[in-house]
Amino acid sequence: MQLDPQIAIDSPFRSIKREDWKNLNGKVLHNFSVEDLETLHALNEPLTNQEIEEVYVPLSHFLEIHIDRFQSLHQRTNRFFGKEESKLPYIIGIAGSVAVGKSTTARVLQRVLSLLPSKPKVDLVTTDGFLYPNKQLIELGILNRKGFPESYDAKRLIHFLSAVKSGSPRIAVPVYSHLIYDVLPDEEQQIIEQPDILIVEGINVLQVNSQRPRKGHSVFVSDFFDYSIYVHASEKNLIEWYTNRFESLRETAFQNPASFFHKYANMTTEESQSMAVSIWNEINKPNLIKNILPTRYRADLILEKGGHHFVKNIKVRKI
Repeated sequence: MQLDPQIAIDSPFRSIKREDWKNLNGKVLHNFSVEDLETLHALNEPLTNQEIEEVYVPLSHFLEIHIDRFQSLHQRTNRFFGKEESKLPYIIGIAGSVAVGKSTTARVLQRVLSLLPSKPKVDLVTTDGFLYPNKQLIELGILNRKGFPESYDAKRLIHFLSAVKSGSPRIAVPVYSHLIYDVLPDEEQQIIEQPDILIVEGINVLQVNSQRPRKGHSVFVSDFFDYSIYVHASEKNLIEWYTNRFESLRETAFQNPASFFHKYANMTTEESQSMAVSIWNEINKPNLIKNILPTRYRADLILEKGGHHFVKNIKVRKI
């Protein structure tokens, strides 16, 4: 096992190279079909059975250790109080930059966790649904800061997580449409009904800073997590992936007249790349540097990606 030279010997993280991590698989094989892989990965984010077997299957086994401990604590607590209260969902938070591949990580993790021997029910919620609607962002004058902390209805998100951790049997969650670039009407909400595991994915989930003045005690999204993961990549790779994705969307989704970005559909390749770089530099980069990247070492585990979207190194917080 090799130590990452960027992390000191006395670091709270154990750094594990992919070649060592994959050997922790336990030789459990899951051969996903081409159709399965297509449903799991996002645009321009390659995904292979090898990536799942070498990175995500060991991760699911590692998380199973924590989940089993969580469930054991629940049983012992019930015995202590002499009550048989239902167990609460185990919540996993996934954070990282725009274009880093959080959604793919979340979907793959949801699938492999559901294949554990106990066959847990695993639900996935993205924090995009907790963005303020465009109308409200326009009224606040921050539509161009969508994705920044102030663009989220943090109070609603925290109320949702509080309800999950309170054992609420049925919770409605707002849903975001990337096509119309806005939150969908209430009648199209996602319903969460007491899963064994809940994955919460979003760029903002590990943030604790806010420009808004607070009164009294502060509660943060990450306070409700039982485990947290940060997906990391260099800015050079991030801007390349973002630019490539923007160009792919221009040729596909942006062609739909219903798309919020349909106005970009007739751009040339050069114009499209220039626009993507401009958006990155004006919006995504400042948000990354100021709000997202500083949360990296708040995570329990960091997945570090190389130049082709594949994980090359894993950092695990020591226990």
